[in-house]
Parts: sequence; C-alpha cells; structure tokens
Amino acid sequence: MRILVATAVPVERDAVARAFEGTAAALVDVIAAGVGPALAAAGTATALAGGRYGLVVSAGIAGGFQPEAPVGSLVVADEITAADLGAETADGFLPVTELGFGTVTHRPPEALVRDAVAATGARSGAVLTVSTVTGTAARAAALRERHPTALAEAMEGFGVAEAAALHGVPVLEVRAVSNPVGPRDRAAWRIPDALAALTEGFGKLAPVLESWNQA
Repeated sequence: MRILVATAVPVERDAVARAFEGTAAALVDVIAAGVGPALAAAGTATALAGGRYGLVVSAGIAGGFQPEAPVGSLVVADEITAADLGAETADGFLPVTELGFGTVTHRPPEALVRDAVAATGARSGAVLTVSTVTGTAARAAALRERHPTALAEAMEGFGVAEAAALHGVPVLEVRAVSNPVGPRDRAAWRIPDALAALTEGFGKLAPVLESWNQA
C-alpha cells in the first residue's frame, strides 16, 4: 500500500514532494487536488478509487491562531473540523450535527499524531476547515470561542478527510503556518518560509509515514 498526500496547489505539492526525493518517493504520491473542501474531496476520492493507499495526508500552508501557532511553525491535526458547515441562527452558529445530520469532525489515529509530533516538533491541535478564509479579528475570536483547541485554519482538510473516510482509509493533516488568522494583512504573510517549513517537516515525517505504511 502507498501513501497519498493531497495538497491544494502545485507550490504546496512541490514543497512536499521535495521532502520525498530519493527512496521514500517509491512509497508516496503527492497531488494538487484543488482549493477548497469540495475540490479537495473530489480529487482525493478520485485518487483513492484505485484502492492502493493505506494512508491519506492533507498538507499545505495555513493560517495560524496566535500566539499558539506562530508563523513558520508546523501543526499536526488531532482533529479535522469543518468550522462553517451548518447554519446561522439568532442564537449563533449551529454545526450541521446539531441540525440532526452529517458530521463535522474527523480524528486522525492518536498514535500517528503522537509519532508525527515527536518526529517533527510540531504543535498538535484542531485544524479548522473553512470555505471562507478569516479576515477579521471578530471572526477569529468567534472561531476560537467555538473551537478552543484550534491552532490553524485551512480550506481542504475536511474534504480530504471525508473522502478518506468513505474509502475506509485513515487520514492525517499537516500544516505549516504562513500567516496569522485574523485581519487580512498580506504584508504579514510568509509563504516562502511556510513552504520551507513544510518541506523540512515532511523530511522528518517521512520515516514515521514509512513505518506506518509497513505496519
């Protein structure tokens, strides 16, 4: 069985792929599935249809909740949660589960999360999937109030996790922080630094994934 790493865009794909140059490349396929949960789910499900993968990893850059996940740090999700899948009400946001259907959270294997954190020095916490990137301090605060263990937000993890669950394949999410979650300030983005952290992190993570793949 092989490992599938699903990113959103080619620069993330290439950053991850650089970590697997050499012998590990024989075990891992890295794809750019697209931006957002729908494309991520579709691209991941299409790749999984061949039935040759034993693990799926959602990877890329992300916004980090400050000060717990500073720019340049690595985050490993202990839960992958759809933060805006639900309904707005007069009393606040209701997740789709409280409406009586669906799911909003997938949990990666605890042992894999623990080993990934130990190998990389990453922080571990919830990674939120959003369809609209946070651009205000008020929304950042509201997300943290609803999800107090959240360390990062991105746009694809829940879609990747949904596809993995449908195919009965375990999932992991790994993110490198490129910017703070909050007011949209492009001057504060450090995308090259985050991509470099992604490559470095996956270089350290490769033996863990290889071991998991062989178990």
